[in-house]
Amino acid sequence: MRPQGLNTRIFLDGGDPADTREIIGLLGFLDGQTTNPTLISKNPEAKERLKSGEKFSEKEIYRFYRDVVTELSGLILCGSVSVEVDADLSTRAEQMLEQGKEMFSWIPNAHIKFPSSAEGLRAAEMAVKSGLRVNMTLCFTQEQAAAVYAATRGAKKGDVFVSPFVGRLDDRKENGMDLIANIVRMYGKSDRHVEVLSASVRNMDHFYYSIALGCDIVTAPYEILKEWAAKGLALPVKDYKYDPKGLSPIAYKDLDLSKSWKDIDISHELTVKGMERFSADWNLLIAR
Repeated sequence: MRPQGLNTRIFLDGGDPADTREIIGLLGFLDGQTTNPTLISKNPEAKERLKSGEKFSEKEIYRFYRDVVTELSGLILCGSVSVEVDADLSTRAEQMLEQGKEMFSWIPNAHIKFPSSAEGLRAAEMAVKSGLRVNMTLCFTQEQAAAVYAATRGAKKGDVFVSPFVGRLDDRKENGMDLIANIVRMYGKSDRHVEVLSASVRNMDHFYYSIALGCDIVTAPYEILKEWAAKGLALPVKDYKYDPKGLSPIAYKDLDLSKSWKDIDISHELTVKGMERFSADWNLLIAR
């Protein structure tokens, strides 16, 4: 059962409903799940199909993704399931929005994932006005988080997530948890309609510090949630200290959240690389 005093919502990052069932059994609860094209490509059924030399048609892969998230939705009735659009660097906002609207119709508890790029933000701006819930993924800077806030201004709390990717910044020897702390601090001065979802969590230190920082949500892979269950769902101790292990700090910036998102520098090479990777993994599943 949910530990007393746990205010952060716990999501599983994965694409296999069997893992979801097991984690719910181990934890006694689960607040949501995040998916993406890479995780769907790792689904056992998709892997088996590729191993046999078969691929999906474009129609089949969308049906497969829909079936997976429909099953997840049924397991997490009171939570959220994030479903990601297929977007590469050439995908226009209108195309993302069209995909997003279709995916949003699949299940009653969807958040549609758009990249934190210019076209992704433009899609999000249109999406929230159309009544969609969104999860802005591949966020690597405080500026991108400020732009997410500005692009979705007026949305209800709970309708917008931003997903800063901790582990991929750590891979570059930058302290990804500083980005989480900076965004939480920045949003603390706002109406907080955007919720912070700590993503690309690689270890228990990431997991515990996300909770200690007061993140709205932390999404973690199967292995980490299983490890947390083995620890008896222990929470971080009071005054928890995170050891960055020599990673370079990321300084806080005093950004103006009242600015238009179009006036904010949102460029980051990891957003570009992330979009390319997700698109490539998706395309590997499809017979061209």
